[in-house]
Amino acid sequence: MNANQQLHNLGQSLWLDNITRDLLSSGTLQRYIDELSVTGLTSNPTIFHQAINNSQSYDSTIQEKYKNGKEGEELFFEVALEDITQAADLFRPVWDRTDGVDGWVSLEVSPLLAYDTESTLAAAKDLHARAGRPNVLIKIPGTKEGLPAIEEATFAGIPVNVTLLFSSEHYVAAAEAYLRGVERRIEAGLNPAVGCVASLFISRWDRAIVDDVPETLHNRLGIAIGLKAYKAYLDLISSPRWQRALNFGARPQRLLWASTGSKDPNASDVLYITSLASPFTVNTMPEQTLNAFADHGELGDALAVDGGDSESILNEFTQTGVDNQALAARLQEEGAESFVKSWNELMEVITTKSESLVQAD
Repeated sequence: MNANQQLHNLGQSLWLDNITRDLLSSGTLQRYIDELSVTGLTSNPTIFHQAINNSQSYDSTIQEKYKNGKEGEELFFEVALEDITQAADLFRPVWDRTDGVDGWVSLEVSPLLAYDTESTLAAAKDLHARAGRPNVLIKIPGTKEGLPAIEEATFAGIPVNVTLLFSSEHYVAAAEAYLRGVERRIEAGLNPAVGCVASLFISRWDRAIVDDVPETLHNRLGIAIGLKAYKAYLDLISSPRWQRALNFGARPQRLLWASTGSKDPNASDVLYITSLASPFTVNTMPEQTLNAFADHGELGDALAVDGGDSESILNEFTQTGVDNQALAARLQEEGAESFVKSWNELMEVITTKSESLVQAD
């Protein structure tokens, strides 16, 4: 039994943080499902930019769609939905077997909408309808403007992956937005079982402060943030308000660990997998990290349900001058900006490939 299977048996879901047409057509994704316990998949603008820019596998479909009058964002989402729906079909047996707990595939709305509630909601509804699969999560950022869109999307029955969360406070705000949508469905007599995960970004914390703290504190902040959020997560889903919703048939919004590839060459390449092992959570891993954990990962103790030593560790960072709340806000803003940058680069690649392929035809 490899380490991935052990982690799965602990009760954590292993999702792949990557999608490419080659991954789908080569049978590699199916192998990950069969052999490495992968039970879901996430994507984002950066992943699609790299996939389309670095492969010729998309060229023919881009050429065909461009000839038919599609371009830019419209063309991209048609291409992306082909990959997403194919992946969703591969994971559908997992979704059916787990009664919708696992087997999800995520597609993000345009990051240009991160601070536009109404447009985010409209985009989520459109992408969900076009995907036409029950196991597709629409990624919506957990920004101040994104939270009302999360509530409304949930009320509309759209499964959501809340992205760009960086603190327990961010997580709680996203969880409450989801719960409000669920409660409104209950009051309206609608089925409250709407899928949702809340994605907490981990490694970006450690990368952000690496030059500002002693070496003894390197690679410890992200895990401490995660541990504090884990306690908030467990407290919330065991609260009377959540228990009432669950009694009506709602699903708990699961906490998902994102940005779990190690950025420090001096740290273990599976640091954020081993350290965040915890039942009824999700860890979405870069492909390299997924394979590394299967190869040489070791499963240690699960996260402490009471938050462990997270508060004392966070206090150490405070004493060095790290303002966790301010840094969480900055990381969310920078995360949104980085996705916009990737999005703009993606649109440039789509335009360049569209025009050059048609000229070469």
